[in-house]
Amino acid sequence: MAVKLNLDKLDLQIIHEMMENAEISYAELGKKLFVSGGTIHVRIKKLQELSVVKGTKLHVDLKQLGYDVIAFIGIYLEKSSLYDSVARELQKIPEIVRLNYTTGNYSMFAEIVCKDINQLRFVLHDELQKIKGIERTETFISLDESFTRNVQVYKE
Repeated sequence: MAVKLNLDKLDLQIIHEMMENAEISYAELGKKLFVSGGTIHVRIKKLQELSVVKGTKLHVDLKQLGYDVIAFIGIYLEKSSLYDSVARELQKIPEIVRLNYTTGNYSMFAEIVCKDINQLRFVLHDELQKIKGIERTETFISLDESFTRNVQVYKE
């Protein structure tokens, strides 16, 4: 059961603003929200302690760095009880950037980023097929990412 967090309007505004621009300084964000930079600092610290905020990320255009292939892999497990052990093994594969435990056709769904088709083939053939508990996989290659966005946690 999820723990009820005691977040107020200011907490949600801070989260919203920082999801849009994590580089904003606490002083600048304080001015924007009509509070001090110190208040922002204290609130961010509280949100980190509550594990609501888990760091910041740099958004990188992977194609500019030569990563040309994004694929999604539906993973069928021999038994659903193998999820934890298979997830630990999949976490060792650096090309897998996201993994979800799912309902529906697949037991797991993974996103993978590779420089080229040869690297994708290596991961699929030489890495995934060695993991005990994976019955089979189904791979979908992304032709284009139309958009990606954050959830709107606060509406003005």
